[in-house]
Amino acid sequence: MPDFVDRPDAALPEDLPTSTLPSLFDKCIRFFEPDGDYATVKGADLYPYFRPLERNEGTRAIINGREVIMAGSNNYLGLTSDPRVKQAAIEAIENYGTGCTGSRFLNGTLDLHLQLEERLAAFMNKESCVLFSTGYMTNQGVIQAVTTKGDFVFSDKDNHACIVAGTQVSLAETVRYRHNDLDHLRLLLERVHREHPQAGKLIVTDGVFSMSGVIARVPELVALAEEFGAALMLDDAHAIGAIGPGGRGSAAHFGLADRAHLITGTFSKSFASLGGFCVGDHDVIEYIRHKASAHIFSASMPPANVATVLKCLDILETETWRIERLWQISNYMREGFRSLGFDVWNSEAPIIPVVIGDMMTCFQFWKDLLDAGVFVNAVVPPAVPPGQALMRTSYMATHSDEELDFILEAFERIGRRHGIIGRNGRAH
Repeated sequence: MPDFVDRPDAALPEDLPTSTLPSLFDKCIRFFEPDGDYATVKGADLYPYFRPLERNEGTRAIINGREVIMAGSNNYLGLTSDPRVKQAAIEAIENYGTGCTGSRFLNGTLDLHLQLEERLAAFMNKESCVLFSTGYMTNQGVIQAVTTKGDFVFSDKDNHACIVAGTQVSLAETVRYRHNDLDHLRLLLERVHREHPQAGKLIVTDGVFSMSGVIARVPELVALAEEFGAALMLDDAHAIGAIGPGGRGSAAHFGLADRAHLITGTFSKSFASLGGFCVGDHDVIEYIRHKASAHIFSASMPPANVATVLKCLDILETETWRIERLWQISNYMREGFRSLGFDVWNSEAPIIPVVIGDMMTCFQFWKDLLDAGVFVNAVVPPAVPPGQALMRTSYMATHSDEELDFILEAFERIGRRHGIIGRNGRAH
């Protein structure tokens, strides 16, 4: 057991057991056992998580005192260090203070919140919008609010954890369909429609899946929802500001924004802030505003966060080159990895997974990339299937061509070192 969890028995009175922790916490202690994955990876200095960044300037960051190229951020528009965005946050703090110290339901509503809700509803071409304090709380709160006992939620098996959390707190019954398998979804809808013809039905899916970069099959989802009288909810956390005309998300990407009933998003990615939102018909949004526990019982978004999103929205609407550049970069990197022989699954977005395979090789690959000056995210089971551990890379509109080529060169060099790709450019 590592020193930092070891408790010296000599410090305990003789009449007390060696451990006063209840058995409930046995699992916590076992997590640190010397032959476990955590201790093994930590001991080899390959642990890739919770690594502190000392400075973050968009495409460049300082970690362990060294500058690295950031290829693992969801800062898709490259706005986290934009001077205009930072100034908007500073001015909001000067005018409103640092926090709201209450929920939107009581004393936590600012005129800024209302302004942002109006702007987002108009941007997304929907009647109304409600803000939440985080993107995670948005999906959890919306699903809990709109579904109840006797309803059914149809959820893609690869949906984000916050959607899963929403189904867990809902009183509705959850039915999970195979990832992006709409034939399977149809079978499940038919069964529920036959056995529970009066039940309310909600289909919920990521608009862009966060690990694979795959876009949901929105046209078929819309058709199924309309055929079976179901509501369709799209989580566009990785789609707003990244795909679709003007960055309006997955439904807009297919020209179907008016046929998706609820669209949720987060501000922690393209909007360089923190928080989340849901847009839809006015009556539905007002109902969510009054029924979602995650909205009513949580402190509202701080003013600096709201002002940041408003400024990012201004920039998104006026600097259309950012979306164009983001897609140019995404296509360039996808083709670059594939030409080197890497497996990038079926990525269609600025999220590009690079499959490594074995978990320990994945951790070593991550560390070698960091040493080479590239920061990405190591993703291992259960977040991905067994044997499919990967480097999750993601890109910003502000990455330079030189930075992109540096990333590809580092991947090629390290990929050959670990036998992931051969010298002929083909994956092993």
